[in-house]
Amino acid sequence: MGKRPTSHDVARHAGVSQSTVSFVFTGRAGISTATREKVLRSAEALNYRPNLAARSMRTQRTGRLAIVIPFPGLSLGSLLEGAVTTAREAGYTVELVNLSQDAEALAQEVDAVLSSFEYEGVLSFSPIPTPRSSSAASAPAFLALSEFDEEMHATGAFSDAHPLVEMMEHLVGLGHRRFLHIAGPSDYPAAVARRDAYLATVDRLGLESVGVVGGNWSGIHAGNCVRELPDDLPPLAIIAANDVLAAGAIRAAVQRGWSVPEDVSVTGWDDLPLSLHFLPSITTVSQDRQRLGAYAMRRLVAAIRGDGAPEPETHLQQVIWRESVAPPRT
Repeated sequence: MGKRPTSHDVARHAGVSQSTVSFVFTGRAGISTATREKVLRSAEALNYRPNLAARSMRTQRTGRLAIVIPFPGLSLGSLLEGAVTTAREAGYTVELVNLSQDAEALAQEVDAVLSSFEYEGVLSFSPIPTPRSSSAASAPAFLALSEFDEEMHATGAFSDAHPLVEMMEHLVGLGHRRFLHIAGPSDYPAAVARRDAYLATVDRLGLESVGVVGGNWSGIHAGNCVRELPDDLPPLAIIAANDVLAAGAIRAAVQRGWSVPEDVSVTGWDDLPLSLHFLPSITTVSQDRQRLGAYAMRRLVAAIRGDGAPEPETHLQQVIWRESVAPPRT
C-alpha cells in the first residue's frame, strides 16, 4: 500500500507553503479564492484527506457540517448529492440530522445541534425556527434557505413558472390557440405559480382556455378530466403541472382515439425518468437540484470562512422538448 499523502505533499504539488495548505483546510480567512482552489485541486489529484481528529485538537475546529432534515423519510436525492460533494471538496464531512415535526420540539432540537459545537456549520433547505444566538467565537455558522417551505414544497427558484410561459408561447408559435391547464394542489406554491402563469399567458396572448381542472397530483384524476372533455374539442394543448398529470392526460387522450401530439399536445414538469421513455416522450421541465444543493453548501462554507457569498445560481430550470408537442392537425 502506498504512503498516505500529507499536507506537505499537497503544498509541493500546489507550489504553496505547508501553512497555506493548513489554512485552507482549517478555514482560515485571508486565503484568496484562486489559492484555495489551487490547493483543493492538488489535494484531489493526490487523493489527500485531512486528519479531522488531529485538526480538531489543534484548532478547535471539527471539520464537520450538518444538514438538518425537517422530517424523517424525506428524500432530497440530488439536492443532498450536490451539497455533500461540495462539502467534501472543501475538506468537510457532512452528517444528516432529522428533526421533529413538532414546532416546539424542533426549535429545541435546532438549538441543541448548534450548542453542541460538534459542527462548524449547519444548513437547512427550508425555514426553521431561528436559533438562540451565541456569542462564542466558535459558534457554528447557520444557514436556513427559503427554497422550500416547512413541508418541503418548492418556494424558491423551483417555484418560478417562467418555463411554463415558454412552453405556451412555443405552442402558440406552432399554431395552437385552445388550451387546458391540469393543475396541482393549491397548497403547493409552485402549483399555484404555474396556474397563475397559465391564466396570465392566456389573457396576454388572447388564447382560448377550456379551463383549469385537477387540483391534485393524481394521474388517474388527470385522465378523468380529459375523459370528460367534449368529443369535438381537439385540436388542444394541455399544460399539465407535472409529468404524472401529463402521463394521465396522454393515456386518456389516446384511449379516446385522439392522437398525441397531432390532435392533443401535452406538456409536463419535473423531467421524471420515465418521461423520456413514455410514448410519446413527454415535453417537460428539468430542475437542476444538484446544482442548487452545491450552491447552498458553497454559501455555508463561505460563511464559515468569512468569505464573500458566491454568485447566485441562475437557469436552474430548463424546458426539455420532446415528442408530445407538435403543430395541431388542420
